[in-house]
Amino acid sequence: MPYLGNPLLRALLLIFAIGVPMASAQAEPSGELTEEQEMAIKKELSKYAVLGQQHIIYLSKHATDEYTETLTDSKPNMPSAWMLLDDGKTIKRINIDEQAQGAPAQIRIIMYRAALKSLAQRGKVHAAVILYTGKIKEDSDDQALVIEFEHRLGISGNKVIPYQVENGKVTYSEPVTGEKPFQIFHDSKASGASSKN
Repeated sequence: MPYLGNPLLRALLLIFAIGVPMASAQAEPSGELTEEQEMAIKKELSKYAVLGQQHIIYLSKHATDEYTETLTDSKPNMPSAWMLLDDGKTIKRINIDEQAQGAPAQIRIIMYRAALKSLAQRGKVHAAVILYTGKIKEDSDDQALVIEFEHRLGISGNKVIPYQVENGKVTYSEPVTGEKPFQIFHDSKASGASSKN
């Protein structure tokens, strides 16, 4: 055991004993962010929001271009789904035709959501869209294309686009975009979220 009668050793121990807690107390965060820190965080988050929106636009355009071809034929339009892989460029169409043979459109939509959720849980998918058609109003023959979209970064919604087919060509009207509960990448809270769907 060292002898503590040495004044230099006592002074060092005293400085160490008092200095360390004071230094660690200063290093502890106060729980409040400075204005500068808040601005830096908001700037970083806005980059991700923009990236997520760009992914959704890129994927939706590709899927809509492919799906539009099916609107001109006389066969009933069945839902289809696409996903954007984690490289941010590769788009793949999901094929459930074998498993969904004979299933109505509503059941196919549910099956697509389940398939996409399973793929999203593996972390290989950044964004997903499901496209299907429906009547704008129950008592009307006016049709609309519905694009359900979700992104891993917390974007979820649907876009309803009225359309007409004339002389084998599809023309779209002004779209209406709305929020929808998360069904693929995140679990929505039970209260309130399910009522929007």
